[in-house]
This record gives sequence, C-alpha cells and structure tokens, in this order.
Amino acid sequence: MPKKSRKPKSKKRAVHKKAVRKKKPVKKARKKKTVRKKKKTVVRKTPKLPAEPIGRVTHYFAKARATALMIERDGIRVGDTLYFKGHTTNFKQTVESLQIDRKPVPQAEPGEEVGIRVRSRTREHDLVFKL
Repeated sequence: MPKKSRKPKSKKRAVHKKAVRKKKPVKKARKKKTVRKKKKTVVRKTPKLPAEPIGRVTHYFAKARATALMIERDGIRVGDTLYFKGHTTNFKQTVESLQIDRKPVPQAEPGEEVGIRVRSRTREHDLVFKL
C-alpha cells in the first residue's frame, strides 16, 4: 500500500505561554449606590357612607367620560354629591350634568337610567352612594 503524502508542517514557531501577555481588563469606576426612597402610599379615607347605595353603574362611555347609572333608591339632582365605590373605583364627585335619553334634566327619580359626566373611570356594577 502506498504511503499517503502529507502536507509539510508549517514552520511557525511555537510561542511559549509565558511569553504571551494578556492585557488586564480595565477596572470600571464603581457607581455610588443611590438610596431609593420608598414611595409613600396615599391612603384615601372613605367617607362615612349610607347603609344602602342609591344606584348602580350600568355602563361607562370612555370618549364622553360619562357613566350611565340606574337609580334604585331616592332621587338625585344637579348639585348633589355622589360617591362611586367599586373594586378599583373610589372617588366622590358633585353632579354637574344629568341627562335622561340625551336630554338635560334637573333631577331624576328611582327607576330611571341617567347619564352623568364623571372625572374618573367607572366600571359596571360599581355602587353609587349619595352623600
């Protein structure tokens, strides 16, 4: 069997490991640790609420920033203060505009569904109290 021809070895000179010096990594300046202040949680006090709500939110209109609510007990007028309470809803507001079927009215009686302009988002089934 004939011998296979081998390629001649390269004539590179072997470099001793100690002769090759690696560059030391440059140490970065350490940043000072900043002490983070804890955010104070604002606890809103819930006003003393009546025993029963006067109504319930049936729908929220995001573009108009208005809410539709069904009045179940008592009546409401323009100028009354309402308190909206729900899972994530918690605010009080004075009634500035009150509408029934897109027509402004000065007051509404139980059994009517009214639209009220609100400053914050409400959700279906939020309870409405009259303060």
